[in-house]
Amino acid sequence: MSDCDAPAGRGTTPGHVNGDGGLVFSGEFDAFARTLSDGSMHVDLMVPGMKCAGCIAKVEGVLNTLEGVTSARVNLSTGRVAVDWIAGEATVGEVVEAVKNTGYDVRPFDAGAIAAGQRDGESRMLLRSLAVSGFAAANIMLLSVSVWSGAGDATRDLFHWLSAVIAVPAVVYGGRPFFVSALGVLRNGSLNMDVPISLAVVLALGLSLFETMTRGEQAYFDASVTLLFFLLVGRYLDSVMRARTRSAVQQMMRLMSQTAVVESPDGTTRSVCVAGVAVGDVVVVAVGERIPVDGVVTKGASDVDVSLLTGESEPETVRPGGQVYSGTLNLTAPVRVETRATGADTFLADVVRLMETAESRKARYMRWADRAARIYAPVVHVAAALTFLGWMWCSGGDWHVAMIAAISVLIITCPCALGLAVPAVQVVASGVLFRRGILVKDGSALERLSEIDTVVFDKTGTLTQGEPRFCPQADIDDGLIAIAAGLAGNSRHPLSRAMTNLALARNVVPREIECVREIPGSGLEGLFDGQRVRLGKPVWCGGGNAENVTDARLQLCLSIDDGPTEMFLFEDALRPCAASTVSALKGQGLRVEILSGDSGPAVSVVAGILDVDSYTAEATPQQKLDRLAELSRQGRRVLMVGDGLNDAPALAAGHASMAPSEASEVGRTASDFVFLGNGLDAVQVAIGVANQSRRLIRQNFTLAVLYNMIAVPVAAMGLASPLVAALAMSGSSLAVTANALRLRLSARVSGDRTTRSAQTRAYTGRGVKPVSTARVDERREAYP
Repeated sequence: MSDCDAPAGRGTTPGHVNGDGGLVFSGEFDAFARTLSDGSMHVDLMVPGMKCAGCIAKVEGVLNTLEGVTSARVNLSTGRVAVDWIAGEATVGEVVEAVKNTGYDVRPFDAGAIAAGQRDGESRMLLRSLAVSGFAAANIMLLSVSVWSGAGDATRDLFHWLSAVIAVPAVVYGGRPFFVSALGVLRNGSLNMDVPISLAVVLALGLSLFETMTRGEQAYFDASVTLLFFLLVGRYLDSVMRARTRSAVQQMMRLMSQTAVVESPDGTTRSVCVAGVAVGDVVVVAVGERIPVDGVVTKGASDVDVSLLTGESEPETVRPGGQVYSGTLNLTAPVRVETRATGADTFLADVVRLMETAESRKARYMRWADRAARIYAPVVHVAAALTFLGWMWCSGGDWHVAMIAAISVLIITCPCALGLAVPAVQVVASGVLFRRGILVKDGSALERLSEIDTVVFDKTGTLTQGEPRFCPQADIDDGLIAIAAGLAGNSRHPLSRAMTNLALARNVVPREIECVREIPGSGLEGLFDGQRVRLGKPVWCGGGNAENVTDARLQLCLSIDDGPTEMFLFEDALRPCAASTVSALKGQGLRVEILSGDSGPAVSVVAGILDVDSYTAEATPQQKLDRLAELSRQGRRVLMVGDGLNDAPALAAGHASMAPSEASEVGRTASDFVFLGNGLDAVQVAIGVANQSRRLIRQNFTLAVLYNMIAVPVAAMGLASPLVAALAMSGSSLAVTANALRLRLSARVSGDRTTRSAQTRAYTGRGVKPVSTARVDERREAYP
């Protein structure tokens, strides 16, 4: 029985998203507000029109000045606005109206819309607009070349009309991203950088139509469409970079179960939407399903993948009375869970909120282009107005001459170079890093990575391989490995997979084991040639604790009836280049820490090998986030390198973040960088490219400023027509792009130096090693 139409008051909302992505309401915004534990009110809104740090500052500024509001936080990646206020001193309606007054559309926040990635439509719309304007610009330029070549009056007029037929629909369609934004803020009596952009495009088009209808010699269709094309290039590149950062929250939300099986008091079960589960309900969780609620196990025992909580690959055994959390995966046996928390009160919802809070802080990182854009609109309007008035006075009231000069100022000052200064370098740097095996998830992270002074590593899966591997042992019979592998093939436990991999590596064929059953928290049991065989914990298999391993190795014991036991030892080996990378980072003056959810002895051994003095073990996601917050309060800028689900909030909170390609899907999407190789030296490479990118971005801003200092007076003096202004603007964009391409050459040289350095290290490795390297190698020998 399916019951996805839960009654009101049990998690449903009075609105839903229709198939076209539009929000359909069946109630007021008041229905979306909720009371917090301290008595204050909270509401989550979606404001999809925000595009930059200036948008964030505007919305947060308006809300924080509203009487009764105690907190207003904007997440640019998801478009989420979280508002808290004192009950009775403000209302949801006042909050919504305050946001609307800034010129943005407001909807109730819908996690389903974010998980489905509906905001990606913005990038598709920009790409279509870019294609249309690019096609129009190319064709109009061909017609303009004929006019410039001295075409006769009739031919010139014909080509002007053909240009108009192409330009008008292209501007109307391609200019929508700017026109809609400009109209929205103008209706509310404010300005943004889209207003002068729209004004320049519309005036150039309007003047060109006037010249065409009056059979004038000059028309500027090419200027208006070319201007639009370059503006859309910058807007699209920025949109693509921002879209990549949204996927972390989307992936985390996909871990939320959509349905749950609820057991009634009479023993019958029914399938309901998770929103319909209430506190106190008993939920049945089958093997292979994610636990949909936070609760306590009332019946059954199983192994649960809690990597979301601890980051470690070894499952945790739960029995009646044990606590389980939403989003964790049930591995070995069905269990019944009494619900203690649902929906927004679950652990997984807390993790999502931690990620969004961290991303909101990251989104407030003010790029230089955003800061310059704050003063761009009023300055350009004033300059164009003064130019128009000045030429009206100088030309004796000739509005045509004055208008051409004013339009030239608007076009020549359009922020194409400023808008491309950052995205152009980000795109080139992304390509350079891709060729070095590093994917860039958030282009603005290159700026932040160049500023870091502390590197924090997770242990399992980051400094180490993340998968148990067999430690070479003497006198282990292949026959015993075959029996152990036969048992291990019936389990999803990481150590069972490691045992299966051992048999494959040694070309051992697993034996057929009968009547296999898995005992949660203990191991596997079955029959082989009529004898009972067990594979699992030493105590359960009869091996006791004789093999007392204290150096972070993992034990798996095999017993056959009451005979002697065989102990298999596994390790989580260090990643290649882990020692050299840590040593190099410390040599650059960076502080290095280890922050892990693993046990104290395991973390201590790795920290000793890598010569890392500062480390924390058994850390929860919240404790990791707290440690990063503490480092931030100390004025440090942290690069967080992690891989697990439990690292996702910390990855989002770091000043910059990086994860290996083997990381959990949420870990990869929460990070700014993903390295594809197995070696940890990718951290050094990324930092080097980020430092070069920062220098090029500064140079690009210098070029943009110098361009405007020269071009604006030239246009204001009437020495540049709208077409010349558009070409100058295009030239500044090309100069910025060409400067960004220098990163490829410098990265190629750096790559050659890295190769020669590696060859030198290989050569010197045959003789006497440096003291520090020898010391690291000695420690590695002590760690299997």
